[in-house]
Amino acid sequence: ALPVPAEHAAGHRLYTAWCEACHGPAATGTDAAPPLVHPVYRPAHHGDEAFQIAVAQGVRAHHWRFGDMAPVPGLSRSDVALITDYVRWLQRAAGIE
Repeated sequence: ALPVPAEHAAGHRLYTAWCEACHGPAATGTDAAPPLVHPVYRPAHHGDEAFQIAVAQGVRAHHWRFGDMAPVPGLSRSDVALITDYVRWLQRAAGIE
């Protein structure tokens, strides 16, 4: 586990509270949902707005066989931006640009 830089602490806290149960610690995936630290979620393929849409509207399964993702009520666009920044940091740490 990497120490989370201060600038990503808020995103990490939000990710832990809202996303980790399905997407796993450090966004490595679980039996319930895919890893977000994966080349398919690199910025050039799934831009930051894709995360906003997934949280606000849900998303139909299209890369994985985990089923559709339901919307996640209770998160603001600002919250999702912080989570996305944290996930992008994890991706860069894993060599995904």
